Amino acid sequence: MLFSARQLGWVGALASALLTSACASLGAAHWESLDTLQQQLLGDMPLPPGTTIDNGQSLILGSGASWAGRIVIHIPHGPSDTFTYFRDQYPATGWTGISSIKAKSSILVFTKQERTVTVEISEAGSLTSGTQVLLTAAPKGIISPVTKAAVSAAR
Repeated sequence: MLFSARQLGWVGALASALLTSACASLGAAHWESLDTLQQQLLGDMPLPPGTTIDNGQSLILGSGASWAGRIVIHIPHGPSDTFTYFRDQYPATGWTGISSIKAKSSILVFTKQERTVTVEISEAGSLTSGTQVLLTAAPKGIISPVTKAAVSAAR
């Protein structure tokens, strides 16, 4: 996937911010509150109160309304309530629902302007209660079909 020069420009700023944050949090918990991070990095993607981020499994490139990457979060509510939250709150902030599947592992897909976000919702696991959510955000782009010629050229 190709990113615009503007999006790549955020990489340097984010790397600096993440390095500073990582140095400041040595010895701190692996999970971090999203109150400040949500405002600075996630922009227009609302998250339920009490949400925490898994720093070790997340990769955020950019910030605000143009970030791309994957963020792993833990929400202290059950999967059904979490699904309802995303289903209701994202359209309220201008996101358009494209598709959704509500099952043991649920998926919602939203789009807004030139961006797409996929929300994957599942139970947190046997050792913790609540829900694990994977948010994957990316700019919309032109999808190029994979052909034999392209695969051969890549080898």
